[in-house]
Amino acid sequence: MTPQKTLSGRAWAEMILLGTIWGASFLSIRIALDEIDPLTSVAHRTFWAMCVLWVIVLVSRLPVPRDPHIWIAFLGMGLLNNVIPFGLMAWGQLHIETGLTSILNATTAIFGVIAAALFFADERITVRKAAGVALGFFGVATAIGLDNFGSFDLRSVAQLAIIAGTVSYALAGVWARRFLGGLAPQVAAAGMLTGATVITVPLAWAVDGPITLDLQGDTILAIAYYALVATAGAYLLYYRVLGMAGSSNLMLVTLVIPPVAIVLGAIVRNEALSPNAFVGFALLALGLAILDGRILTFLRRPDVDRPTPRS
Repeated sequence: MTPQKTLSGRAWAEMILLGTIWGASFLSIRIALDEIDPLTSVAHRTFWAMCVLWVIVLVSRLPVPRDPHIWIAFLGMGLLNNVIPFGLMAWGQLHIETGLTSILNATTAIFGVIAAALFFADERITVRKAAGVALGFFGVATAIGLDNFGSFDLRSVAQLAIIAGTVSYALAGVWARRFLGGLAPQVAAAGMLTGATVITVPLAWAVDGPITLDLQGDTILAIAYYALVATAGAYLLYYRVLGMAGSSNLMLVTLVIPPVAIVLGAIVRNEALSPNAFVGFALLALGLAILDGRILTFLRRPDVDRPTPRS
């Protein structure tokens, strides 16, 4: 097992900040959905974030790709990493709580392990990964409610839609590794959001009607937050933290997001989750911790490496 990087205080602080930003995005999306439709919310998210990132690319004087194959790859990445998951999750949030959405969103890491194993020979499923994935799935089943598997209603469909969105996120990781390697992170993010915007704007216009900025103040603030801060800004912060902490440590961000979303949903929208949602998140968090490998590494240390109890 490759050892994790030792995290500095700055890395920990920025990881927590990133998780907090993403956790708050679930509430901002839900606030916007009180006035606008799901596809329109996604179109706002991708368009404004795209504009900000291209300004950063141009100011930084980063080279803009000219190869048509890269722009086709951007289109595929935008579809898998933005259009499908953003759309499914926005629609799902109309029918389930903000906090539960964030818990189900945490399965992205679980499906990411499976997708990598299916498409890359160097990402095989080990016993540790299998245990983490199995525990993660059991956590999701518990969060949904084992008794709910006997019935099928709109709430059930919403939860499945959100899980389908996390599968799309996982496939986006595969797509990025295969077709977008070697690009500057800012360029890759801007190109991806451009591909997504090319799809979302006409799609939202056709399905939801003309896109307008004649919106209530809280809706505009919500859009500004999830587009500018939780998408454009968070992408830039993500790559910064990735460089400091490494990809395995970044999985810990996943554990910060649901508590933030749950607390904000309870305070702002008076949402209450059932006890099984919290138990499910605990099981999912344990599964993610096993995938991370930190717990098993600690347990395997010789006793001489551990602090000696004092009498």
